[in-house]
Parts: sequence; C-alpha cells; structure tokens
Amino acid sequence: MPTYISLLKLTEQGIKNIKDAPARVEQAIKAMEAGGGKYIGFYAVMGEYDYVIIGEAPSDEAMMTYVLALGSLGNVKTTTMKAFTKEQFADLVKKLP
Repeated sequence: MPTYISLLKLTEQGIKNIKDAPARVEQAIKAMEAGGGKYIGFYAVMGEYDYVIIGEAPSDEAMMTYVLALGSLGNVKTTTMKAFTKEQFADLVKKLP
C-alpha cells in the first residue's frame, strides 16, 4: 500500500477544543482503518505544524477521501504527501534515461 505523510495545523476551532484532541486522534485512526488504510504513527510536533500523521492507504483516492473527511470536521487543515521508501526511490532513479 502507498504511504502518506500528513502535516496538520489546528484551526481556531481545533485549539479551542484542544482537550478533546486525544479522542479526535483516536477517531481519525479508526476512520483511516475503516477506509482500508493502516495507521503507522501520530506525532504532536512543535513548529509550523501541530501534528504529523503517517499512514498507508489502498490508493490515492482512498487517502484523498480520508483527508477531505478529516478536514471537513473543522479542527485541522491538512497537507498530505505521498511518500516513497528508499527502495522505491532507488527503483525510480534506475528508470531515469
């Protein structure tokens, strides 16, 4: 399954209800798994973003559906990137002309 890294920023609503955040994280993990994905890791971080989520999804469409649903709740804004392992990267480089 493809791997994705999502960078999340709390919205005003999300920070206002920060005490509910741990339960929201658990709900988000369950939603990812319900869509056929696999949770790999969650990190609360300091800096430009507030959270980092690493997960797998069966397709780009499945991941897009998940992050749209997550964002529609109004607690976070998401930036999601498809990630490639070092082995996948090496295979891609081998294909270069």
